[in-house]
Amino acid sequence: MRSVTSARDLRAAIDAARAAGHAIAFVPTMGNLHAGHHSLLHLARERAGFVVASVFVNPTQFGPNEDFARYPRTPEADAAGLAAQGCDLLFLPAVDEIYPFGADAAVRVHVPGVTATLEGALRPGHFDGVATVVAKLFHLVQPDVAVFGQKDYQQLLVIRRMVRDLAFPLEILAAPIVREANGLAMSSRNQYLDASTRERAGVIHATLQAMCAAVQGAGMAHAQIEAMARAQLEQAGFVPDYAVLRRAEDLSDPAADERTGLVALIAARAGSTRLIDNLLI
Repeated sequence: MRSVTSARDLRAAIDAARAAGHAIAFVPTMGNLHAGHHSLLHLARERAGFVVASVFVNPTQFGPNEDFARYPRTPEADAAGLAAQGCDLLFLPAVDEIYPFGADAAVRVHVPGVTATLEGALRPGHFDGVATVVAKLFHLVQPDVAVFGQKDYQQLLVIRRMVRDLAFPLEILAAPIVREANGLAMSSRNQYLDASTRERAGVIHATLQAMCAAVQGAGMAHAQIEAMARAQLEQAGFVPDYAVLRRAEDLSDPAADERTGLVALIAARAGSTRLIDNLLI
């Protein structure tokens, strides 16, 4: 695996790969990689002969009270893990390589509609930062396919809409959520949890499963299912930001009689650590 830090070297390496007849797959990350990220590499490798990953902690998607400063940065371990998983090229840009005029003065990409709810409502500006950096990375890498994890479900919808609306010539693939033994979705933020809380956090996935079963049973109204989910999380010691049922295609509120094409989504806090998860119904 080769590592580069500049856009010029990135493009030269990708041009050489294309000249050799390879399709390009891209996996953008913020680093501190784990088995969930590695699963994205596996899917990318199935679809292309040349796999590019980026590690960049993007400042524009963190709010003023969020964890940008303490977000774990482990570039050496990340590079070793990516190499072991068969990554061909690692892009490790500095902030000024992505934001040449500074992050505060950057051109912004705003995706309306799907960003107005849930994470977008709770974290104003977050998805503008996500869309902006992903658009920049797509321009730099010019991949044929890009892979994102389904754990960040709303982010996945935002990126898919941006790609379609801005006519990026690439395919977006969603990789299934990779879970720990107790069902907890793998996340870089899990390491902030102590052993006891990490084990209890399996209740998030269990609650999503209960929401799914209740929808399929058709005996409870959506509002009752959501209230049940919040109570279950609170009883386990978590503070839910939301536990909701939405239409999977755009996160709009479903009609009372809708029982298919839905997604259950949870965001819950354990102390200062915020965990998200979802389950398609």
